[in-house]
Amino acid sequence: MVDKSEKFNWLVRVGYFSRAILYAVLGLIALTSAQQIAQGTNGIFQAIENYPAGTAILWIMVIGLTAYALFRFCSLFFDIENNGTDKKGWAKRIGHGGSGIGHLALAYSAYKFASSDTSGGGSGGSGGSGGGAQEAASGVLSMDFGGTVIGILGLIFFIVAIFQAKKGITGEFMHRISGQAPSATRWLGGAGFLARGVVYAVIGWSLFKAGFMSAGAQQVKTLGDAVASLAGEGFIFTLTAIGLLLFGIFSLILARYRIIPDLDKDAGVPSFRA
Repeated sequence: MVDKSEKFNWLVRVGYFSRAILYAVLGLIALTSAQQIAQGTNGIFQAIENYPAGTAILWIMVIGLTAYALFRFCSLFFDIENNGTDKKGWAKRIGHGGSGIGHLALAYSAYKFASSDTSGGGSGGSGGSGGGAQEAASGVLSMDFGGTVIGILGLIFFIVAIFQAKKGITGEFMHRISGQAPSATRWLGGAGFLARGVVYAVIGWSLFKAGFMSAGAQQVKTLGDAVASLAGEGFIFTLTAIGLLLFGIFSLILARYRIIPDLDKDAGVPSFRA
């Protein structure tokens, strides 16, 4: 069993802060810059790169998104959220594992931009909007049973999408938030989780097609690519973009008020806040 420390607690909060930047920027560029959102995930990091102290922010995001991914893997392997070992519990834990994989990929994208800018090599986005993810998927698909692996990963993202939507509707995420959080936290999180459910479903479908329908690695979508693919869907795109922006604000609240569980599955779930 891994021991919890103040360092672990601090890193997780940096992770939520990094997630806040990521989703707030994603929502903003989706609403304001059709050209930049068309670049997919790279458009997010290019926007951050152009901010004052953008490179420093990117390095913080590398650390934070990696820490958040490890936090989610701890939920999968050590059940620190006390979800249990029944079918429902394992579904949630596998969903957290899928979230961990996704955030590791985002951390790597942020690293490419941060390291490229530091070395003076220009933008890290020269390889195309989803090039890194598609290259990785191509490598997996070239292996025996690689299509099955990619397809199963798509199913995991579908599971994540379902639980994201459920969180948004039921408000169960409030179990892990301090009662001192702002009263708007419930509806900010509700809108954000519903928007994330839409995006994760798009990512899951892209992986499912690539793995089980032989559509090819070029079909694989990252976070930004999934949002960009909704650009022609009218109000669905607009509502999703607004929801992602609100999710960024919600994540900023979590950076301060999220109850970080001990790495002990017997610690239990905090009482629902008043």
